[in-house]
Amino acid sequence: MTSSSYFFSVAFVVLMLSQLFMAYKTSKIESPSYKVIKSFEDFEIRNYDAMVVAKTEIRSEAYEESSSSGFRTIANYIFGGNKENQQIAMTSPVIMEMGEKSSMSFVMPEEHAIENLPEPNSKNVEIIQIQPKTYAVLEFTGYANDKKIKKHTKRLLQFMKAENLMPIGTIKYLGYNPPWQVLGRKNEVAVEVDYSNP
Repeated sequence: MTSSSYFFSVAFVVLMLSQLFMAYKTSKIESPSYKVIKSFEDFEIRNYDAMVVAKTEIRSEAYEESSSSGFRTIANYIFGGNKENQQIAMTSPVIMEMGEKSSMSFVMPEEHAIENLPEPNSKNVEIIQIQPKTYAVLEFTGYANDKKIKKHTKRLLQFMKAENLMPIGTIKYLGYNPPWQVLGRKNEVAVEVDYSNP
């Protein structure tokens, strides 16, 4: 084995190990609590507990056009861009609501009640309480883009129609991984649904 091939072999192993470690660390990040109440072949119905989110409106429902600016706005808040210069732990997923009034939200850690969260410095960040809701959710892997989100949104709505389930409101995209994570990427599309478990 030449020195160059040895170097690339070692670099590849290090890269794979770092990606596996990153996937493990990402899986340990706090996420909103929910209960699966029905699993279908291609999607599932979940009951989500109440949650507090930091939310900002974004210019467009296009993921690729607005995700970076929305992320920066809320990331600034949790990294100390608030009246108390307080840092708040990152959770997953990042939630992007797709519709006429598009928005991006970070879920606040459960340890923070809404009344105890610091006021944002930016007028573009709003702290709100979301009541418990039921969602139909479809998972997909890899890097997300507008084409994939539309494709899987269409699939979810088709699967729901086949089960006589009506969506409520707009589609949400849920992203769980940082952009530098290659392996073990997880994405979801979700929509609120009125569902009574038979």
